Amino acid sequence: MSFPNESMPDSPQRNSAMKIGRGKIEIKRIENTTNRQVTFCKRRNGLLKKAYELSVLCDAEVALIVFSTRGRLYEYANNRSFEEVS
Repeated sequence: MSFPNESMPDSPQRNSAMKIGRGKIEIKRIENTTNRQVTFCKRRNGLLKKAYELSVLCDAEVALIVFSTRGRLYEYANNRSFEEVS
């Protein structure tokens, strides 16, 4: 059964719609200190969120330690066993 507004699977419209998204970035050190700090904060928060999601979805014991360039410690653990290690 075909619908009037449905495009063909190999049509250019469908292929261009599949390419929408963020472009790949080159993984290298960010030279601008302000941009580097902003990126660190955003990615740190994303990493902490992923660690939490992994622990909940997979019932895994997860511990994460991140040190900033200024020496600040950021940590996540889903149970008390992490406190015994540190």
